[in-house]
Amino acid sequence: MKFLGTLLLLILIAVAVAGYVVYAPFGPRTETFVDIPPGTGTPAIAALLQKNGIVRNRYGFDLLRLAKHGTLKAGEYRFDHAAPMTEVYARMVRGDVYVVTLKIPEGYNIFDIAQAVAVAGLGSRDAFLAAERQHTELIAWLPPTGRLPQSLEGYLFPDTYTFSRHTTPVEILTVMVHRFRRAAAQIGLDGQMQQTVIMASLVEKEVNQNTERPLVAGVFVNRIAKGMPLATDPTVIYAALLDGRWSGVIHASDLQADSPYNTYKHTGLPPGPICNPGIASLRAAMAPAATDYLYFVSDAAGHSRFSTDLKEHAEQVQAYREAQKKQTP
Repeated sequence: MKFLGTLLLLILIAVAVAGYVVYAPFGPRTETFVDIPPGTGTPAIAALLQKNGIVRNRYGFDLLRLAKHGTLKAGEYRFDHAAPMTEVYARMVRGDVYVVTLKIPEGYNIFDIAQAVAVAGLGSRDAFLAAERQHTELIAWLPPTGRLPQSLEGYLFPDTYTFSRHTTPVEILTVMVHRFRRAAAQIGLDGQMQQTVIMASLVEKEVNQNTERPLVAGVFVNRIAKGMPLATDPTVIYAALLDGRWSGVIHASDLQADSPYNTYKHTGLPPGPICNPGIASLRAAMAPAATDYLYFVSDAAGHSRFSTDLKEHAEQVQAYREAQKKQTP
């Protein structure tokens, strides 16, 4: 009886210790990341967690396999507070890995995206821009036009993405291009895809009202048909960005720059997109409005005023300037 009593006591102690190890909160007080490589077994995962101070005892975590179901998922996990071992185990079964959110609005160009990537902690701006120019094979599926794209500009679809901290620039670009390709297929964008994307990028930069986008596309189509320069400021800005001389203000010298993107100096569409357009602009470029308009200018309310001749356009521009003066304190 004494032996049985001793054995029972030892069992109770063991259960208490096991319960303490499994259920008593333990872990870091500051942000700690643990990366679980694919194919890592539970014993090795338990060892990594103990080494990084996430669980109190590796063997207790390993023994949870006997009581818990589910497969532990690989990936990077973020821990920032003490928690029971069961909570850690459940998170890894769910695959509650740490991701970084990257939001790319419509109209962002490659420089904007590179800056957003850097701010999100997903790599340097320069590394992203270098990869963007180097890996144009990601859009090798584009219908041939005789001109090989020198950049992925226009084909990095605006959306909200989630990436792990270790995602490379090429992997980010691949996901964005894939998202563009899927969106293009959904709206039936094919045929003259490159020309359509270029047109859509101009529309995206010139107007923010979806109902006005087809009209702006129609104006550009009319100007091209008449051999008139598109004379759109966003292309001049983009030319300056490419040359590394954009100061935030368009100067007279910018309007005279001999860049193929300078639509004040060269007729027709620029050689490539100037930003990454969204669905509304892509649709507008696919189906421009049939109109006689040749000019447009923004008004004080953020809408566009359209004109059929230069005299009417000049009046619209003057009205816009006067409205701006009234708003200036």
